[in-house]
Amino acid sequence: MHALSPDRIAELTSLRHDLHRHPEISGEERATAERIARHLTALGADRLWRDLGGHGVAAEFTGAGDGPTVLLRCELDGLPIREISDLPYKSEVAGKGHLCGHDGHMVSLLGVAQALKAQRPPRGRVILLFQPAEETGAGAKAVIDDPRWPEIRPDYAFAYHNVPGRPLGEVGLRSGPGNCASRGMQILLEGKSSHAAAPEDGLSPANAMAELMRALPDLAHGRIGEPDFALSTLTHAKLGAPTFGISPADGELRVTLRTMTNMRMDALMEEALALVRSHAGALRVDIHWHDVFRAVINDPDATAIARQVAENLRQHSRDMPLPMRWSEDFGRFGDDGAKATLLYIGSGEDHPQLHNPDYDFPDALLPGVIDLLIGIVQEIVGPTPA
Repeated sequence: MHALSPDRIAELTSLRHDLHRHPEISGEERATAERIARHLTALGADRLWRDLGGHGVAAEFTGAGDGPTVLLRCELDGLPIREISDLPYKSEVAGKGHLCGHDGHMVSLLGVAQALKAQRPPRGRVILLFQPAEETGAGAKAVIDDPRWPEIRPDYAFAYHNVPGRPLGEVGLRSGPGNCASRGMQILLEGKSSHAAAPEDGLSPANAMAELMRALPDLAHGRIGEPDFALSTLTHAKLGAPTFGISPADGELRVTLRTMTNMRMDALMEEALALVRSHAGALRVDIHWHDVFRAVINDPDATAIARQVAENLRQHSRDMPLPMRWSEDFGRFGDDGAKATLLYIGSGEDHPQLHNPDYDFPDALLPGVIDLLIGIVQEIVGPTPA
């Protein structure tokens, strides 16, 4: 028997579809946040924080006695990708879509709020965090940097992400490194333009760019799961203006660096910087970092709690042998001191991949995921077994 009735699940599904119609991308989630805040108020939250780290919303449900603080976190933002589908609830916003499942993650936490409205935890408190700007890696840091964060700071933190390619509803668990650290490296090279008939009188970045386009991907090392794993992916290149009469003065390269641990990321950054300097010669170099994600390092105690709850609910769970290569900014909550773990919930072996234009969150996940999250809360702040 599920924690929520079929009618409640149907209401949440309908809300999910409407959120899907109206995606807002990172940093622009104002209307989504306001809508979530109204629902949390109607569900009787004891306290509400708005505009956390941007447009973030957090709700507190308090118990009668003292106890730990458990935070459940989801994401508010969609993606700047055009949705291609025949869904009756497809995105109505040109060039934007909920193509990662954050609409499903949001209503999952609202399902937990419905359960907490019916029965408060006997002790401690539960915080439901609807975080902005996960897709850019900026949101979790902004929330933690918010001066009100000490009022919220949890002892435990949990979140989940749906994972296409795995059996529907499978609970993936991994203690230790769970998601890679990553960051975008923007390399700006500036020389001196000249007439295309006299390139020797200028300073073109063309040769340096060509050398770096070969050398930067070669920083890749090892395989995922190995401590020294590193990946360097060239994602963009631009040289001068699209003309025939000018030997260019400037160029730009963008590279995504990816590692399994934060320490390895520090080393990979230094390797990339040294490589750029060695090829730049007399060119002026500017480096900018974007979309900075810390590694998600899952706490073993929090992971064990989730494993026990999945077992109690007779949900199929799996200890994952390898971390995910994609990044998630949830790792910031573990860095901040919480016992934190990210759960990896299968969304179907043949389901479209995250960020595909035809991706859609599978509604069939909602009952099981809500049960799992409620079970985790009860395991920590529920009645102590006799």
